[in-house]
Amino acid sequence: MWKENNNKLHQAFRFQDFREAFDFMTKVAAEAEKMNHHPEWKNNYNEVEIWLTTHDAGSVVTEKDQTLAKRIDALLPQGRKVAV
Repeated sequence: MWKENNNKLHQAFRFQDFREAFDFMTKVAAEAEKMNHHPEWKNNYNEVEIWLTTHDAGSVVTEKDQTLAKRIDALLPQGRKVAV
């Protein structure tokens, strides 16, 4: 579940292995590029953390962030739960 903190949406994801995590990040990158809305993120082996904020709106959470969050959730492998 995405949580808003310090004017950013945050979500952590855990995958089976690095390859699955990297595949997910590649899909997120393609979606972000389509929207021209790029996340802050961190990857450590099978874990990915993502932060979303709209810098050109004053670094606050906007509808653009909410939309990208929903698109990111739709990219999760079937049955994969979010959590770290």
